[in-house]
Amino acid sequence: MIKKILLGSLMLLSLHSFAQESTASPYSFYGLGEVKFKGTVENKSMGGLGILPDSIHTNLQNPAALSALKLTLFSVAGTYNTQSLKTESASEKARRTSLDYIAMAFPAGKLGLTLGMMPYSSVGYKIRYESPTDVKDNKGKGGVNRVFVGAGYQLTSKISVGLDFGYNFGKIETTTAVFPVPAIQNGSRELNTSVLNGINFNAGAIYKTKIKKYDFITSATFSPEANIKSSNTRNTATITYDSQGNEIVIDPRDVSVADSDLKMPSKFSFGSGIGEIRKWFVGFETTFQGKREFGNAYAEKASFESSSKFSLGGYYVPNYNSFTNYFNKITYRGGLRYENTGLVVNSQSIKDRALTLGLGLPINGSFSNINIGFEFGKRGTTVANLVQENYFNVSVGLSFNDRWFVKRKYD
Repeated sequence: MIKKILLGSLMLLSLHSFAQESTASPYSFYGLGEVKFKGTVENKSMGGLGILPDSIHTNLQNPAALSALKLTLFSVAGTYNTQSLKTESASEKARRTSLDYIAMAFPAGKLGLTLGMMPYSSVGYKIRYESPTDVKDNKGKGGVNRVFVGAGYQLTSKISVGLDFGYNFGKIETTTAVFPVPAIQNGSRELNTSVLNGINFNAGAIYKTKIKKYDFITSATFSPEANIKSSNTRNTATITYDSQGNEIVIDPRDVSVADSDLKMPSKFSFGSGIGEIRKWFVGFETTFQGKREFGNAYAEKASFESSSKFSLGGYYVPNYNSFTNYFNKITYRGGLRYENTGLVVNSQSIKDRALTLGLGLPINGSFSNINIGFEFGKRGTTVANLVQENYFNVSVGLSFNDRWFVKRKYD
């Protein structure tokens, strides 16, 4: 009963938390916003490496890994993010807390099943442009969430395959207010709202074998191009402020604006690694994604290019079966990540690079665990009047494991 109450409470919490702003990046101004990491805290702590099948951890990046599950699993995670945003002449700080994912997974012989929810992208920015003639304030909030179901099946002792299906939905609101100078108390405001929905698929395969005493794993995933339908509305108005600084909207009007389709490009990833699964592992993964094409009727034009990501990471466990020293049972993780996001602003490709560290803390007397991840990264540049983001993320994931659907011999 306690588990059912906990699960229901977290599901309700997720619906609220996914709707909150989980980014303060000015680069979320473009397209669908800042695209979020798809994997778990364990994956993120290894530079984003998502090639490992595991009997007590879910893998949200490659559905083929689900076939390795031995226990029913419930996982949830959140991140506390601090950012230092700077240009050549100014700097700001921002903090955000977000729920990263909530998922359940079930073993069924050679088959593994999962379902859950996670954010696909997030929008959350406040940008001001000043010129001799006017001041322009841009604000945005919202994003796209993803509900998913997936399955993985073990074809042979060495090969597993999997497929997951996702329904993407959400709402993005952007506001542009322009005030003439010097009469800055009155201005015009344009509010654009986009309601988004669409589906996508992700297929994966994993090959696992032995090279002498070492485990060798190769992983691949492919997501075909998908569309998201965008139902757009626009409202314009004159705005002013009272003596207390409260906004007053004058003569709001709805303006007709066409709906549009946004293309999510195809994506392919490939990775390999080697190690002793209960002792250590090291691997790499590369991901390539096609050029994004976003045709929002109201969105500021941006340039996009094909994107790529390179991950290197692994883990070390001093003694998996230790009974006397708890620290020997901890999983120590680390990794590096380098990403070309595919966004081009002022002829500059926006890059994202990070160092990651993590701890897997087993809960004594069970197969459950607490996973903590740290990410030190930098996105963007101060060149060409752009913004450089130096960020630090602390992620905490809870993984509850139990043996369900077992007929008891004694009541």
